[in-house]
Formats: sequence, structure tokens, C-alpha cells
Amino acid sequence: MIVWTVLQVILGFNFLFPFLLFIAAKLSGKRKSVEKVSDDSADYAIIVTAYEETGLLESVASSILDLDYENYLIYIIADNCDISNLHFTDERVVLLRPPEVLASNVKSHFYAINNFKRAHDRITIIDSDNLVDKNYLKALNRVFDAGFQAVQGVRRAKKINTTYAALDEAGDIYYRYVDRKLLFESGSSASLAGSGMAFTLDLYKNCLADQQLMGAGFDKILQFEIIKRGHRIAFSEAAVVYDEKTAKSDQLVKQRARWINTWFKFFFLGTKLLVSSLSKLNLNGFLFSILLLRPPLFLLILFSGTCFLIDIFILPYMLFFWLGTGILFLFVFFRALSYFKADEKIYQSLKGIPKFIFYQILAFTKVRKANKLSVATKHVEENP
Repeated sequence: MIVWTVLQVILGFNFLFPFLLFIAAKLSGKRKSVEKVSDDSADYAIIVTAYEETGLLESVASSILDLDYENYLIYIIADNCDISNLHFTDERVVLLRPPEVLASNVKSHFYAINNFKRAHDRITIIDSDNLVDKNYLKALNRVFDAGFQAVQGVRRAKKINTTYAALDEAGDIYYRYVDRKLLFESGSSASLAGSGMAFTLDLYKNCLADQQLMGAGFDKILQFEIIKRGHRIAFSEAAVVYDEKTAKSDQLVKQRARWINTWFKFFFLGTKLLVSSLSKLNLNGFLFSILLLRPPLFLLILFSGTCFLIDIFILPYMLFFWLGTGILFLFVFFRALSYFKADEKIYQSLKGIPKFIFYQILAFTKVRKANKLSVATKHVEENP
């Protein structure tokens, strides 16, 4: 019974951790001094990665060209794409088609780096389905000029046109609040989100130049390497990109299968960081290691629900533990929706959570072949 209790406490701590971050962030203040006034002179390379699909490239390029900023070039890496219909007349857009299929975000990024037209100070990664706020680079500058070398911005939904898209955005808002805002304000680092992130060129190259990464999950390795080097990843609420959300059930399954696969694949990073941070008494690494070790949310919900049912018969006193952690988790979840002013459609979609979890369970069954399902998410629309 002692072992069973300890296992449940370890599992339940993942629901308690966000609330502890909430308290820690409140005690430390909002760190408004992080962003400094900038002269906007830094030179950016904006890397846009596309795999097989080019339908949204003109819109993302148009949104970037509308930035309220002057000193940047856009590098579009059209990996395994037909670019015969792509025509960019603005000299700030550099269209690159690798001669061989790369099928790797990191390889695409370094293909761009190796073909830079000039020596850029910083790079920022944008997905081919993103749009950017016109103040995106100015917002990044303010954080860089405060002394940080890595920044994660906000990824908001372009549109919420299906129940799946609304639930996807609800999850994004929760992780944005806990894994980025609260974690950073508590003295650790914001987690990376795959796009809407920026780095000094030297830091990015130092972290990933020797990595041979295939499939999803390059951001997991990157954030580990950054924190291992003693840096913190800042979070900027003002650096906003707009992201295409999952709209179809099969699209959701494939995407989540890749994400779950990356958690298992890079779980060891959390263990390494935990041991290292404890030996060095490093708060940044310690808090972030807890994040890396945390299972996907749907697994936590399934495991905790199973424990709750078992405890009804063998350890009734643990029911109070699960009720308490559940209440604290819901407090943080709805606090996140409130803080980021979630659309009413998101609140209405919450009744679809059981179905959403079902599709993630289905994704779990496809984890072993996740990277064979698709290298990138296909974006098409479906009625809810």
C-alpha cells in the first residue's frame, strides 16, 4: 500500500505543479522589467519551413512582409515541394528548394543558414501555416535587448471553426499559461512550441549543429541544449504568431501520435536535466526537468481516473488527495482561459473533451509508427 500511495502522489504532483508555479509566479511578480526599449537595428533571418504543401506560403510571406520592421530577410525552405506556382517579387523573400528531400526541421533550418545572403544576428522560426503580428520582431527585440538569447512567443489560433480546433486551442492556452508564462515567471524557462520562437544565431548553431534529428521533436532537444548551457528561454506575450489548428479527427490522431512519440523518445532528457540540476542546485534546470518528465495531459487524466476508481475500494483516504489536486488543476486551467481571454467557442467546446481524449487514446495506439504517418500536419477544414 505504501508503494501504491507513493506512486499516486508522484502522479498527482503533475496536477499540483501548475498551482505551485502559479503561487511562485505571484510571489516573484510579473517581471515586467524583462522587456527593454530597443533601437530595432538587429538583423533577423525569418525561416519558414514547408514540407510537401505550398498552399499557405504566399499568405505567410505576405504577413511577414507587412511587419513593422525593416532589417530582415525571409528564407522559405520548400522541402519536397512543387514550387512552379510560387512567385515572390519582393527581394526580401529568398525561396530555397533543397535538391534532396530533407524531411527534417533542423536540416531545413541549417539549409537556410548555409544559404544566408548576409550575416544575420538572430533567427526566428515560422511554420508555413502561420501568420505573424506586425509587431512580432519589435516584441522579440525588447526581450533580446534585455539580455536573453532565446525567446518563445505566443501562438494563437487563426480561427476556431470546429470543435477539434476549439479544444486544440484550449490545450494550447493551458500550456501557454503554465509551460511558458508561469514557468518563466517562476525563474525557469518557457518551453518551446516549434514555431514563433527566436534565438541568436550563434546559440542556435551551437545547440543543434551536431544533432542528426529526424521526425518531430527538434524543439525538445533544442530547449534541453539551451538550458544545459545555462541560458533561460524568455516568454514574450507581445510576440504573436497565428497558428492553424487541427480541424479533422484523422488529422488530430496523426498529430498527437507524433507528439506522444516525442515524449517517450525524449523522456531521458528530463531525467538527465533533473540529476544535473540537483547536483548544481540550479532552479532553472530543476523546474524545467519536471516539465520534461510530465506525461501528456490525457494520460495523466486517464491514469488519475483509474487510480481514483481503485482507491474507492482499497484506499478511500486517497480520494481526498485526488479531489484536491483535481480542484487545483481546474483552477489553473480556467485561470489560463480567463487570462488569455479565450473565445466563447472554446468554453462551449469543453463538453467535447471525452471525445477529444478518445482520439488521443487512438493516437497512443499509433505511437510506434508515428513518424511514418506524416512528417507534417495536413491542413484542411471539416465541419464540426
